[in-house]
Amino acid sequence: MLLQIHWDVDPTIFRWGVLAPRWYGLLFALGFLIGFYLMRHVFEREGKPEEDLDYLLFYLLGGTIFGARLGHILFYAPGYYFSNPLEIPMIQRGGLASHGGLIGVVLAIWLYCRRRENQPFLWLLDRLAAPVALTGSLIRLGNFFNSEILGVPTDLPWGVVFERAARVRRGIEAVPLHPVQLYESICYFLVFGLLWRLYQQQGAETPRGQLVGLFFTLIFGVRIVLEFFKMRQIHFEAALPMGLSMGQLLSVPAVAVGLWLWQRASTPSSSPARA
Repeated sequence: MLLQIHWDVDPTIFRWGVLAPRWYGLLFALGFLIGFYLMRHVFEREGKPEEDLDYLLFYLLGGTIFGARLGHILFYAPGYYFSNPLEIPMIQRGGLASHGGLIGVVLAIWLYCRRRENQPFLWLLDRLAAPVALTGSLIRLGNFFNSEILGVPTDLPWGVVFERAARVRRGIEAVPLHPVQLYESICYFLVFGLLWRLYQQQGAETPRGQLVGLFFTLIFGVRIVLEFFKMRQIHFEAALPMGLSMGQLLSVPAVAVGLWLWQRASTPSSSPARA
């Protein structure tokens, strides 16, 4: 009991007039900033034009935000948003889905690569896998600061009492919960470390699809497991097949795609020149 944490941190860092930056936004931006410098290292190492990085960042930001918002609307609350369309652009009130964000990123990369023959689609997905995993780790840390995406009750000594959530949200009691946001953040950081190390070892010789295949397999495999430690986020999840959550159902095809890409990259015929 002495190790249990009572978490009551204001998600807003400070307030100065209309300026009120939040920890979530800071960590979100930090992920993109670090990712930008990691990709600059990649472009320098492989002789790609560094001026393209500004365009790439623009595509990634747009794809992430648009995809995450659209994913939340379609996967988690379509009835509400179709009945209240003016709420759709109000992302400041929350409502971003990681699966939708990833779909948006993949589409944005595809659009970016269409006009750049020296940066094939699968080549770029491999190089972005590690930075995206790191960004995901920081975003989950931001969820922890926001006291959202809560775990189920636990009697383990590292359980966290989310006092702020207990005050403002119905159905949340001031009892120790699994800090699943931290579980995911740590796991995603470990995936980042693995992917970045593999890239550092292989560089331009990285088999096409290896890193992004591992990304999909490990990130969404972790998501499937850790969903069992989360509270249900939407009421209709109780009626989903096999008692799975929406996050788990959406993660299953992602894992399948990851395994296929990884296996494809592991075959003897695989080479860095494959698109």
